[in-house]
Amino acid sequence: MTSGNNGASTPEDDDPFGYLYADGQANGAQPPSGGGGYGYPGSVNRVRPVGQRQYGQQAPTAAYGQVPQQQGTYGQPNAHYAAPETHPGGATTASQQPSYSGGHGSGGRGGPNTKGLLIGAIAVVAAVVIGISVAMLGGDGEKDDAAGGDTGSTPTQSESGDSRPSASSSAGAGAADLPAVDAKALRLEGGTATASDFKGSKAAGGVYVTNFNQVGAKVIWSVNGLEKAGSYRLYVRYGIPGKDANATLLVNGTANTQPLNMENFGNTPEGDWEKGWKTTWANVNLNKGTNTIEVACNDGNQCDAVLDQMYLSKGES
Repeated sequence: MTSGNNGASTPEDDDPFGYLYADGQANGAQPPSGGGGYGYPGSVNRVRPVGQRQYGQQAPTAAYGQVPQQQGTYGQPNAHYAAPETHPGGATTASQQPSYSGGHGSGGRGGPNTKGLLIGAIAVVAAVVIGISVAMLGGDGEKDDAAGGDTGSTPTQSESGDSRPSASSSAGAGAADLPAVDAKALRLEGGTATASDFKGSKAAGGVYVTNFNQVGAKVIWSVNGLEKAGSYRLYVRYGIPGKDANATLLVNGTANTQPLNMENFGNTPEGDWEKGWKTTWANVNLNKGTNTIEVACNDGNQCDAVLDQMYLSKGES
């Protein structure tokens, strides 16, 4: 095939801008004028409204030299054309484009699950807080146990209520080797006597020592068979009529520097002997074998009290 103008058989073969090139001008291409076509002579203008072309059918051709009705003046709206997005079911606009959350590539995979990571972080923090709380509570419990297990370890002189075991339980459970005594087994001097007029005594038969509220009154306990010398704790159970009392404590003839405190712990009503039972204690140093313990009402003591039991426990090491 030699170069030259072989004509254009279809509109797709026309070069609408042929008039801009030298070879196009040589072949007779002309710029558009009026409402007609442009390009090479004999070019076909087959303008039709959008959507009217039927595939498989022959498109009508315009007679040579005739110009079909144009779609409108250049620059003005064309009645045969509208943007696809204006038709129902037309092209999807930018605002209608599907959105994708995160992720790269064409596979549509989502990005990292930040919500799951946040929940996991919160769970870890909660677990740490719970662990710290449990540890703190456990530590406080250990402190409380230590404080409660060593109640009265300091050499104070008294305690409230019946917090200590009775003489019989002390002698029979865990302290069988340490002596205990009831009121009836004490040696009474200075006008003291036994009675059982009001209830509450833990001694056998509900017996207690009375007439103690006078100077010179005393009770003496001979402690026999102590296997080891050392520091012990002497417990004395007493009853008072709702007011404080005290007495002198002597060990092997030597008086303690502090009186035996028989305080009205719990502030029981005055005059109510049955509710006035308390327990007090004092540290004593005893010899191996036999020892003598005295509780006496001497000058300066307040002795309005009755005595129930006395027993020993191992003192501070």
